[in-house]
Amino acid sequence: MKELRVQPIKDGTVIDHIPPGNALKVLHILGMGLTLPDSVISIAINVRGKRGKKDIVKIENRELDPREVDKIALIAPNATINIIRNYEVVEKRRVEVPDEIVGIVKCSNPNCISNGKEPVETKFIVKSRNPLKIKCYYCEREPEDISSQII
Repeated sequence: MKELRVQPIKDGTVIDHIPPGNALKVLHILGMGLTLPDSVISIAINVRGKRGKKDIVKIENRELDPREVDKIALIAPNATINIIRNYEVVEKRRVEVPDEIVGIVKCSNPNCISNGKEPVETKFIVKSRNPLKIKCYYCEREPEDISSQII
């Protein structure tokens, strides 16, 4: 039986072990769902892996900054980030959900001080990592769909 494979990338980032069906959310939080990117992007959805199904995103000629990696951790807490240079993996690391999430998630409470006119940056405390549950530092509201609140 023939197996189709995605072509390797020369330079860029591969985000692996994304929960099935979340690859498009990853692209959206990286700002790649709004306009056509300059780089080639490969998306694999529901790929069979050793631990079950997963999604994979390959982005040519782009490396992620730490803030983007923190955003990915909120959607795919078991993802791995692979940095590719000259077709070789030069760095591989797991994403980590930080203890505090600052300036990445918007509070769903319209009356929260972080949503007002005050210059207050959003801040959330991680209550649980599996399943991921966070609460607003200021009003203690817990968002139900974290991915929809990512700034």
